[in-house]
Amino acid sequence: MISSLSEARQKAYLESRERVTATAEKLIKTRQDVPESVNVADLADHIDYMVKLIGIDHVGISSDFDGGGGIEGWSDASETFNVTLELVRRGYSEEEIGKLWGGNLLRVLDEVQKVSEEWPTS
Repeated sequence: MISSLSEARQKAYLESRERVTATAEKLIKTRQDVPESVNVADLADHIDYMVKLIGIDHVGISSDFDGGGGIEGWSDASETFNVTLELVRRGYSEEEIGKLWGGNLLRVLDEVQKVSEEWPTS
């Protein structure tokens, strides 16, 4: 994580990041082999696939916006609603969306905590 770097290294990272990003943006405009952009609907397609494959109780959504997410319509935390809206459009219930946005993770953490309390200490 960038916060673990010294100030000099953080500065170098940020300067390099801007240069690399600018170079990439130029290449995207000129190259023919650049894949199409990914958007919220594509993300929801993957969520649908995982829910169908392993069930709603085993899928979760998370994000890390330390440098951009690369998903059109969900590039930062202010656009998180767009993911929820797409799930609603696809027919997910409020309960199911709650599971995806953290309910499943919290349930698993509670189960781990319970097991850890029953685990022998010696």
